[in-house]
Parts: sequence; C-alpha cells; structure tokens
Amino acid sequence: MTVDDQAPPVPDADGRTPSGPDTDDHAPLGVYVDEHLAVIESVRELVPRIGILGDEVCARLARGGILYAFGNGGSAADAQHLVGELIGRYCRERQPLAAVALATDPTVSTCIGNDYSFDEVFARQVTALARPDDMVVAFTTSGRSANVVAGLRAGRDAGALTVLFTGRRDTGGGPAAAHADHVLAVAAERTARVQEAHVLLLHLLSEHIDRWAAAVSG
Repeated sequence: MTVDDQAPPVPDADGRTPSGPDTDDHAPLGVYVDEHLAVIESVRELVPRIGILGDEVCARLARGGILYAFGNGGSAADAQHLVGELIGRYCRERQPLAAVALATDPTVSTCIGNDYSFDEVFARQVTALARPDDMVVAFTTSGRSANVVAGLRAGRDAGALTVLFTGRRDTGGGPAAAHADHVLAVAAERTARVQEAHVLLLHLLSEHIDRWAAAVSG
C-alpha cells in the first residue's frame, strides 16, 4: 500500500487522530503558550454558568445527593480530580462531600466492557447508582465519546442533574450536549488546551462549593 492508498488514521474515543488538529510538528512551543492563554481568558465567559451550576450542586449535596463523575483518559483524570476536591477539600476545612469517580474500579469497568461493551461502562454504573437528587458529571474534550454520551443519557433517565465539561464550543458541545442540563464548552479544538481549561473550570466549581460547605460546616 502506497502512502496515498493508506487508510485514514482511526480517531480515538475523543476524536483525536495521529495527524489531527492536535499535532503540528513545526510550531514553536511558544505558540502553545499563546493558545493556552487565549483559551484560559475565554473561560471568563463561563464564570456565570459556573455560579449557577455551583448553586444547584450545593443544593443537591445539602439534600444528600451524590456526585458521580467520569471520562476517558485525561478526562477520567479530570473526573477523579473533581471528586478528590469534594471528598477531601479544596482550600477550606469543612465536611467531606459525597462524590464518586466511575473510571477507577477496574473490576467493574472490565466486567461491563467484557460482558456488554465499552460503550456501556459508565451508563450501567449510573443506572445502578444515580437517583433524582444526584449529579452526573461527564468530561469529554470532543463531546463525542460514545460511553460518555451513554452515561449522560442514563443520568437523565435516572432523573439526576447532568453536567458536561467539553470543548468544541463551535459545535455546541457535540452529541453529549443533548443529554446535559448544564454544558461548559471550552472555546478550543486542541485536546490539550481543552483539558487545561477543564482544570480551571473544575477548580472554579470547587471554589464555589468549598465556600458553601465551609459556611454550613460552621
């Protein structure tokens, strides 16, 4: 097979390909710093949405709700990061808050992936666990990951609050956005920049929740 005849590279779960928008072999590294700064500045537009979301999350936590978070790869790490900020603490001494990361149990994940499919790895857990006062929070840079879309759909079917952290604001957050009550879509296409903005967004949400939890903890 010649180069011209080769099949196009297969995208991963978040839509990345080896020669997609994430790669530029000739760009000076400083370009990525400029990109980062521009994307982080654009997050300012999402701050009011974080406030609205934060109020709703706090109200549900106060009623005994549990936050379930998930994603793939780096987005799974972001989900775990958010859960850690809630169960541990962000900046203040306060009560631990109920949160669970759904990508951290290899026995459950491989059981579902093997017996059903990887597309069901989050949805089946959400169906088993989520209740109407709970929150289902998904991270996906593209908004297209099939298992994330299914997990959000299951959260909505359970009556839980559904939240999507994603990129591709130009496309409205991808297919996952159709199943999310709150969409935080970053104005970036490159996966690394989206993930960097997601860390800032989850820290802003953690700050909002932390203030409330410290106040009610006395």
